[in-house]
Amino acid sequence: MGFVFVGAGAFFGACARYGLSKLSTLVFGSAFPLGTLLSNVIAGILIGFIITSSGARWHLAENHKLFLTVGLLGGLSTMSAFSMETVQMFGGGQTWLAIANMVLNLSLSIGGVLLGMWIANMVYAK
Repeated sequence: MGFVFVGAGAFFGACARYGLSKLSTLVFGSAFPLGTLLSNVIAGILIGFIITSSGARWHLAENHKLFLTVGLLGGLSTMSAFSMETVQMFGGGQTWLAIANMVLNLSLSIGGVLLGMWIANMVYAK
């Protein structure tokens, strides 16, 4: 049954990622893959919050946790798109933009997880 929850979550997460990428390109242009960066950071914040909150603070059924973390947020974040965009930048001679893309995606995504954990701890502080 877990596969159904993961698949359903992945569908919605991938649709959200696609929409965010289209919207960011429309608003900010296509010089930098901002949609991918935003997807990765948002997913990091949310997964940090959900995992921290679903411990002792509130009960989350295993299938719901699979839907949200592996499915929805796994579909929202995208290492493959990030990797392809970075390789294309390097191939196009945009070395500094490619390096910025790597640094921003990794640092802000990890920072997002930490931020989500911190928010959960602040929300549920006693």
